[in-house]
Amino acid sequence: MDTPIEVPIRDDVIRLGQFLKLAGLAESGTHARDLVADGDVSVDGEVETRRGRQLTRGMRVTVAGPEGDETVVVA
Repeated sequence: MDTPIEVPIRDDVIRLGQFLKLAGLAESGTHARDLVADGDVSVDGEVETRRGRQLTRGMRVTVAGPEGDETVVVA
């Protein structure tokens, strides 16, 4: 299993939609919204349907895609 990439954030928390864009998992805010609404995003192993979910360092975000899942860690 590959080690997930760590994506640093500036503040103590970041919203899920913003983090998806920062990490390159979503191309835009609209794309992030659609990924979350479709149930393609999980945080620490649980599907997350709230784009405004607050993330803190150490949380793992996984996006399911056609080429497989991609996981990044909030750092």
